[in-house]
Amino acid sequence: MSTENNNVQVSFEFFPPNTEKMNRTLWDSIERLAVLEPRFVSVTYGADGSTRERTHAAVERIASQTSLTAAPHLTCIGADRAEIDDIAREYWDMGIRHLVALRGDPPTDTTDYRPHPNGYPYAVDLVAGLRKVADFDISVAAYPEVHPEASNAIADLDNLCRKLDAGATRAITQFFFDIDKFLRFRDLCAAAGIESSIVPGILPITRFPQLRRFAEQCGASVPAWLSERFDGLEDDAQTRQMIAASIAIEQVQKLQAEGISEFHFYTLNRSELTFAICHALGVRSNQAAA
Repeated sequence: MSTENNNVQVSFEFFPPNTEKMNRTLWDSIERLAVLEPRFVSVTYGADGSTRERTHAAVERIASQTSLTAAPHLTCIGADRAEIDDIAREYWDMGIRHLVALRGDPPTDTTDYRPHPNGYPYAVDLVAGLRKVADFDISVAAYPEVHPEASNAIADLDNLCRKLDAGATRAITQFFFDIDKFLRFRDLCAAAGIESSIVPGILPITRFPQLRRFAEQCGASVPAWLSERFDGLEDDAQTRQMIAASIAIEQVQKLQAEGISEFHFYTLNRSELTFAICHALGVRSNQAAA
């Protein structure tokens, strides 16, 4: 069955490659996952805006050579308002109608976020600015376990409300592994009057040490049971992949049982685990169903 027939919608995130080998891996993954007819595929922007040209090139190729809907990331980092507006207009002229609007992370050589003096200070300002440029479909970030720089959960939720009120269409969450934390966050959003989709971000675990680094950077918790499942598998890639698949499939099926029908996958430019998880969700290619 297709995504549409199953009432499940998926989207995938990729990052722009910086070597020819990584470029081949990316496009192999895009071709493999394209048959699942995702709602859109997003392309990330470097933490300090450093991948702008590579992001643009990847988006341009997706738009021109595939039937996929590309959703490039845009951040507040390293550019003034006019420059960001120009990028957005260029995307619109290219036929791009979806964007992911983020504040962005500060450059690696700094410790605190400092808004560009002539730029959009925060994501809410970026969303409002992009809506003035054109009628984009805009996704923003949400944090079930609270953004690491937020003063508290209520302030973080208020910020999400402002981004949606400014014109964002949906919120995609940071990855998480504790289902109850996501469900509590969803309930908080509903209680705050948020009617937009809160789409869970799913991170298939390709390498556990890498996951730990990601989690430390974004404030996501790594439950003890998760560490235990990967314990002793440092030199056993095949078993690690089987464990990773089983964890993610269990996660999405629990969410599906709670009424969740939209999922966003942080693919890390790999297709195998994401394809298997989507299969378990009932998201199949039309070719396979024929």
